[in-house]
Amino acid sequence: MEQAILVAAPSKQQAAEVTEEHLEELGRLADTAGVEVLDTFVQRLDSPHPKFYIGEGKAEELKQRVEVAGASLIIMDDELSPAQGRNLEKLLGTRIMDRAELILDIFATRARTSEARAQVELAQLQYMRPRLTRMWSHLSRSRSGPGMRGPGETQLETDRRMIDHRITRLKDELERVARTRATQRKSREGQLRASLVGYTNAGKSSILRGISGTEVFVEDRLFATLDPTTRAIEVGEGAEVLLTDTVGFIRKLPHHLVASFRATLEEAAEADVLLHTIDASHPQWEEQMEVVTEVLADLGLAERPTVLVFNKIDRLTHAEEQALRDRSFGGARSIFVSTVEEGRLEPLRALLHEELQKIRPDVRLTLSSSHGGLLAEIYRDGEVLEREDKGAEIHIRARLSKASLGRLRTRGVKIYGWG
Repeated sequence: MEQAILVAAPSKQQAAEVTEEHLEELGRLADTAGVEVLDTFVQRLDSPHPKFYIGEGKAEELKQRVEVAGASLIIMDDELSPAQGRNLEKLLGTRIMDRAELILDIFATRARTSEARAQVELAQLQYMRPRLTRMWSHLSRSRSGPGMRGPGETQLETDRRMIDHRITRLKDELERVARTRATQRKSREGQLRASLVGYTNAGKSSILRGISGTEVFVEDRLFATLDPTTRAIEVGEGAEVLLTDTVGFIRKLPHHLVASFRATLEEAAEADVLLHTIDASHPQWEEQMEVVTEVLADLGLAERPTVLVFNKIDRLTHAEEQALRDRSFGGARSIFVSTVEEGRLEPLRALLHEELQKIRPDVRLTLSSSHGGLLAEIYRDGEVLEREDKGAEIHIRARLSKASLGRLRTRGVKIYGWG
């Protein structure tokens, strides 16, 4: 097992408890990656040092700390430039890993499907390419061999060319995935689609498991879920909505990773409503909420209808819960849930039913009793509220999507209370 020292270089303005919480999160990331943390090292900066990120004197102090602790790895809480990583590694004589590389490594071990593996590999290659000199310095020597490189190419140049080729292949593969997902979403038109989004380990998968009553992978670790999981949720009166659990976000999420996971995150982009899940018991939940809001904005989802879902309410005192309920959150809708207390997910079920009613108008329809196929379609695609058979006609009150209503009208069904 790798043994590491965690290094943070926050601004001088950052509160001490925030710095401590950030390092604690970095420690959890290290634990998820199978790394043992030996020590932590902090230097407050006005701005990052161009050579080592931390100051030169502190870099020398860190070198002594590494020798005393016997650390085999340094994990920086911020993303280093290729030059900073190279300089630190040369000075310390120890492998350097920044936060971005650590997150990418965790994603690589967590990826279960071919899609997730392709997304992670693409992000890793894009991160690795400008850092080849440091990461693969032994490959800078020229090497000959059939099919290995072009005339006069060093091994480093060959590796860059191979990486560029692989990146192109992966982008093409993920573009096909995106088209397939778009087709699948088109086939689900007319159904309410909601997506659970939020900070990693906020309890999104537990919510999906609890409200669907089906088995969903849940683990109390960062990034337990990479692949989107969708379940049909009964919301009452025979109606169902589609609820999707998506990959969690985290502060300083590598840009390449967000870009690579666009195909997966398009599930959120196509949702009728986003359920921004927040761990209400976490001491830094407000900062985590801001991180998620910023990532959603980067993905162009800032204007998507969003409901704040405060989870793990069971861990709060009554006074703490009431104080949370009394806040306005800029006018955003909010609900309060728990996956461990009986009945505490019902507010979410009620919300989903309410959202479903918005996209499926309550209408009255009249059709011939001989049109059994149309009748079956109404029952299949809608929520039938009332039915009355009158001789050769059937009168129905139902909730149906606008797309379904349009199809029924073109086929001769009389519709009242819509359009």
